[in-house]
Amino acid sequence: MSLDSRAEEFLAWLGVERGRSPRTLEAYRRDLLRYQQHLNECSLSLDDVAESDVIAFVKHLSDEGLAVSSVARTLASLRGLHRFMVTEGLREDDPCADVEMPGLPRGIPKALSVQQVTSLMDAVVGDDPPARRDRAVLELLYGAGCRISEAGSLALADVDLHDGLVRLVGKGAKERIVPLGRCAAEALQRWLEPAGRGCLAPERWARRGDAEAVFLNQRGGRLSRQGLWLIVRRYGDEVGLSSLLTPHVLRHSCATHMLDGGADIRIVQEILGHASVSTTQIYTRVSTERLRAVYRAAHPRAVA
Repeated sequence: MSLDSRAEEFLAWLGVERGRSPRTLEAYRRDLLRYQQHLNECSLSLDDVAESDVIAFVKHLSDEGLAVSSVARTLASLRGLHRFMVTEGLREDDPCADVEMPGLPRGIPKALSVQQVTSLMDAVVGDDPPARRDRAVLELLYGAGCRISEAGSLALADVDLHDGLVRLVGKGAKERIVPLGRCAAEALQRWLEPAGRGCLAPERWARRGDAEAVFLNQRGGRLSRQGLWLIVRRYGDEVGLSSLLTPHVLRHSCATHMLDGGADIRIVQEILGHASVSTTQIYTRVSTERLRAVYRAAHPRAVA
């Protein structure tokens, strides 16, 4: 089924004007195709769909057994499309305006203990180029709290080892400057030396842009998202964390440990690149050690 031309315009706008990634656009496309198929089955079009029709579609998704998070994401796609249509004068009213988002279960994100993080870093042994790279990858994911996509797209010009800073390009092409801790900075320094990255750099670069990539694979190309995943999985397996560890868990752990250490939530929000502090607040739910310490210090009957 081909997508309605107005939906195609919306996706193009998301890509060009909002800087959405190809993966995000593909997810939006799937959601809108499902929506369009449902409208066709109900003999409806984007021109005449009403609020009750949107509510019926959302109920239909739930009845099919779709996860609440998937239903919420689909509704977000529909809201974006109908807002776009109103803004562009393609329709006068927005049938999604008053449709409530289904409640999302706020699960507690997984976080490693400080000891587990130390074990993970210590699992990288040796001083050969791959070992230097792998250590730098793990230290960056945890030390800067960056997303795996941000680490993969990192360019040499984004790293300032003199001032201990790194420029990350996150969702929606939004940029932020994040400090590098000592361990991450040292690991990156050793990787970027001639005995590290220099040994994997080819005499002739196969693709434009690879020459500026911070992380290279053993063929001398930019390390892919899958390659970064495999690095994390390999060392997670070595220290018995395979069931707990993903690149995003290192990001969770960075935020949790900073809050446990007394960092202001607004600072953590800035480091992680969250658009809203409400997203960052979920990490306060896993800072149990900090919670207990404050309680014991403040409550008159906390300690016998």
